[in-house]
Amino acid sequence: MKKCIILANGKPPRKQIIAYLLSKGYSTLICADGGANHARKMNLVPDYIIGDLDSISANTLKYYETKSDIIKLSRQNDTDVEKAIKLAISKQFDEAVLLGVTGDRLDHTFCNLGIVIKYYDKIRCIIIAENSMLIPLSKMNTIKSIPGETMSLYGFNKKTKITTKGLRYPLTRTALPFGERESTSNVSTSTEVKINVEGGIIFLIRDFNFLKTNDLF
Repeated sequence: MKKCIILANGKPPRKQIIAYLLSKGYSTLICADGGANHARKMNLVPDYIIGDLDSISANTLKYYETKSDIIKLSRQNDTDVEKAIKLAISKQFDEAVLLGVTGDRLDHTFCNLGIVIKYYDKIRCIIIAENSMLIPLSKMNTIKSIPGETMSLYGFNKKTKITTKGLRYPLTRTALPFGERESTSNVSTSTEVKINVEGGIIFLIRDFNFLKTNDLF
């Protein structure tokens, strides 16, 4: 599987997270516009910087002009994060971890959550923010776990049905329509959790530090 990191201009991750991802085979770093400012502060050299380049500082742009492949796209019908995702798709990446896609702007955060669904058929996007990791799921999934791990499941409509095995509070062809029902802070009871999603996409949220510590990522 070909994997990359996309670093956006929101709240930056700790450098240790990027180092960990690099060690796990996420060997390409794509910065979405102002995400390059974060990369420079962490002494990282992006493979690509892409966007309309209105958020990257002039000093950072000059610093990377001979070090990174810089792509300026002035179009406004997609966000800088989307531009980065489209670049990843064009480079045939199968999976991208999105970093710096949350922060002070709730609208930006909400938009980036939607982007995960929007491009799901073309690339699997995982979000890591603070101590949480968000993973989109469809169809049948077998997930390695440790009994006692907290997992939360979120759906979006009544058509999507979820069946689980290995959780304290099991679901059997259950819908979790947004704003009506959710499965927050469910708990693993097995070393394998099975989640079958029929007719749509859901979000699974896990504790990233727990996964990292227990080598479950």
